[in-house]
Amino acid sequence: MLTPYTIDCPYCGEPIEILLDASIPSQHYIEDCQVCCRPITLQVEIDEDGEPQVRATGENDT
Repeated sequence: MLTPYTIDCPYCGEPIEILLDASIPSQHYIEDCQVCCRPITLQVEIDEDGEPQVRATGENDT
């Protein structure tokens, strides 16, 4: 099941909606910003209550 989740792009600052697959407890992938088209690295952890913890970083962020 895909769940919508809103993040702020680390480049342009615009809020964008991503879809999270809550059936996978730990994920790491790249998705392009829907506004500025730059690559965002997403690290997603789903906690024991099913709530997502999302970290969105740009290519030059550590």
